[in-house]
Amino acid sequence: MCGAEESSLTTTKVEGAELDLCENCTGFGTKVETQQSTGGTSKYSTSSSSGSGSSGGSTGGSTGSGGSTRRKKDMFDDMDELAADYDDRIREAREADGLTQEELADDLNEKASLIRKLERGDILPSDDVKAKLEKKLDITLTEGTDVDDTEWSSGSGQSMTLGDVVERKE
Repeated sequence: MCGAEESSLTTTKVEGAELDLCENCTGFGTKVETQQSTGGTSKYSTSSSSGSGSSGGSTGGSTGSGGSTRRKKDMFDDMDELAADYDDRIREAREADGLTQEELADDLNEKASLIRKLERGDILPSDDVKAKLEKKLDITLTEGTDVDDTEWSSGSGQSMTLGDVVERKE
């Protein structure tokens, strides 16, 4: 995070992203320790970077719980993600109910300009407006983000980069 180029970097999870950080920056997240299981695939376990007596590095499976460890949940695991097509869902549900943008806005006690901006995808709905829209139009604007760690692990042992995951628009 600070840009220091050191030979020994620690993999640390910061707000849902795994980063290789220097010793000074590891306090901003949770240290990730990679442990080898008997099947040859890696399991992740996290430990607080506030210090537990361990100086770092991976432990050889001496967890005492049979070698199967789960990573500590962070706040992003339980969050739902706004659907990519939320604007289409709002417009289609409003039209299916036979409402104009102005009528829907009146029913929700919101401004018509807000509904127009939401349907164009110009802005994201606040939690309050999202709840009102879901209740009034009987739709869901969120998608669960239940991502399993196995989706992100490559069997070759090489670490993945953002370029391996991102789809570029040409």
